[in-house]
Order: sequence, then C-alpha cells, then structure tokens
Amino acid sequence: MASLRDIRKRIRSVKNTRQITKAMKMVSAAKLRKAQDGILAARPYATMLDQIIADLAARAGDESLSHPLLMARPVKRVELVLLTSDRGLAGGFNSNVIRRANRFLYENTNLESIRLSTVGRKGNDFFRNRGQNIRKDFGGLYQRLNYRAAADVAEELVASYLNGEVDAVHIVYNEFVSAISQTVKVAQLLPLQTLGTPDQAPTAGSTSLVDFKYEPDRQSVLDRLVPQAVNIKLYRALLESVASEHGARMSAMENATSNATDMIGSLTLTYNRTRQAVITKELMEIVSGAEALK
Repeated sequence: MASLRDIRKRIRSVKNTRQITKAMKMVSAAKLRKAQDGILAARPYATMLDQIIADLAARAGDESLSHPLLMARPVKRVELVLLTSDRGLAGGFNSNVIRRANRFLYENTNLESIRLSTVGRKGNDFFRNRGQNIRKDFGGLYQRLNYRAAADVAEELVASYLNGEVDAVHIVYNEFVSAISQTVKVAQLLPLQTLGTPDQAPTAGSTSLVDFKYEPDRQSVLDRLVPQAVNIKLYRALLESVASEHGARMSAMENATSNATDMIGSLTLTYNRTRQAVITKELMEIVSGAEALK
C-alpha cells in the first residue's frame, strides 16, 4: 500500500497536470475561433471561383478554350502533400492523417513513383524516421500562414507539374467539420478539378446559360483564374488543417482535464481511506498498550 506522502504527492502532480491541460484548452479555444472565422470566410470564395471556371468553360461552346492545369494526362508520377501539425497533444489529429497517407501509398504501389512533401513537423518526423524519401518539408509555414505563403508553395507544385516531373498532385489533410469533429480528406490539387461534371455542367444551348463580354478575352480570363484557383485550394486546405488542429487539441485537453478531475477524486478517496486505516491502527496500538499496563 502506498504511503500517505506518496498519495499526496500524486494528487499534487495530477492537479498541476490538470491546470496545464485546462490552460491549453482555453488557448486552443481562443485560436479555434479565429481559425474557424478564417475557414468559413474562405470556403464560399473557393467554391465560387471553381464555379466561375466551370461556367467559363461551359460558355465557351465550340471554341478551343483550355489551360495546362486543367488538362489531365496519364498518371505515372504523383506527389502527395501531407498536412500535419508542428505539435502533438491533439488526439488523433496527426495519426489519422498519417494513417491515410500510408493507405494512399499502399493503394498506389502500381505507379512509377510517389514522392512526398510535408507541411508540419509531425508528419515529416514520422516518415523520415521510417526511411521514406521526402522531397521537401515546408517547415515553419504555419507560423507565417497567409495567402502569399500558400501561393508560393502552390506555385512550386505547379512548376513541377508543368515541367512534367509529376502527373498529379494530391493533398491529404483534416477537413474542419466542428470543434469536436474532423474528417480526413484526400483532394486532387493538380490537375485542377472544377465543380462542373459532365452530367451537371450546363450545355451551350441551354436557355439559362447567359454569356458575358470578356476583357480582353475568355482565354486570358481563364489563364488568370486557374492559377489563382490552385492557390486558393491549397490555402483553404491549410486553413482547414489549422482549424481542425485547434479543435482536436481543445477536445483532447477537455477530455484530459475531465480525466484528471476523476483521478483526483479517486486518489482523494484512497488517501482518506488510507489515513483512516492509519489512525485506526494507531488507536488499536494505544488501546493494546493501555491494556498491557493493567
């Protein structure tokens, strides 16, 4: 049986841990609100930009309207961009993304090559320690996360795609659903996929399809919008990952705080029982000594 001193020491230790987890929960909750506002603002813009590109292609009719980033080709070489966090203590946030990335690598072993790029220290450490060849680690991106930083990464990936180094680029990340729910998602970044599908895209002869005047022309507008759509898609994925990280960490710290409280109650009950047993033993020794003196 543990001594009273050991139990008191354990109670103090758990109380200190509870203070830390409670503080981390509050910090994550404050950061989550800002990150959530950012992602909710970015989603409509990204969706509308995809819709504009799809409508522009549909309105082209028989004209030859195309862009290199929209044209698919036989996939032999793929780059997978893994979005994890720089810190742990976020529940299954990182492990879920890493598990999905491993599954992607396993399911596509028939390809000629799959190269890996990482954003976040956790994913980079995991694959590097297992001998996986990592093309590049975009370290410190979360500390300076903005549209320009995301565009720089997207432009580097676009250059690799246009140079023929890869035939497709995919990103795996946590999509933010709510503060307690995140969904692991694998999205194709290149070639760009718009909202329009063969079944849903409006036809050129549709009465609801109203054309516009383009300045200077349709192709110039498309050349401007497509690279911007790629940048926005990657930026949105980064924002989704950040919001998901804060939500997962807040939920994990809330559970840790609750578990610490339960453990303190259990240890306190054990302490009281042990203390009562010690007092009872001392009283019995006193009574036995008094009886022996008679």
